[in-house]
Amino acid sequence: MPSSEPTTAVRRSPLPAGRSPISYEQRENLVTVDLGGLEVSGEPQAILVTYALGSCVGVAMSDPLARIAGLLHCQLPAASMNPERARREPGVFADTGVNELLRTLTQSGADRRRLKVKLAGAAQMLGDGGLFDIGRRNHVAVRKVLWQHGLLVESEQVGGGSPRTMYVRVSDGTVLVKSGEHTHEL
Repeated sequence: MPSSEPTTAVRRSPLPAGRSPISYEQRENLVTVDLGGLEVSGEPQAILVTYALGSCVGVAMSDPLARIAGLLHCQLPAASMNPERARREPGVFADTGVNELLRTLTQSGADRRRLKVKLAGAAQMLGDGGLFDIGRRNHVAVRKVLWQHGLLVESEQVGGGSPRTMYVRVSDGTVLVKSGEHTHEL
């Protein structure tokens, strides 16, 4: 039975509780990644953000040398669930979303060998006692596709029962994850 506590491969010191990880001045540089969406940016001042990562998984990839970063907010594990939707909206599914994020990053100048990969989300949100277990299935699907591409996850904060917000600073690839009043750097 999965633990209700979130797991974190690498956890650094939390930021002060209750404070926004983004300053008022930085808010104009936010690039929002919608549910089932993905964004890639080479603008150093940009901060990619996705909200409400419940059972969904946020996949952050960055090439710090090229100063390019991308963020995916995938909802479901496999495009085989709805191939037509996967063609229209590849970011909805873990397998097509990760592939599209990688393609877009490399087309934008990122070097796959330098990519740093960080994950957040995959919570148990439905209170179904693990019946559907979408969060775990999404997490496994993302890791499988990354493994197929020879990419390892540097750090992650997954599981538990609370939604998260994920921020990616393009300038240096820093990833912050906010859950409730607590923010951690991955």
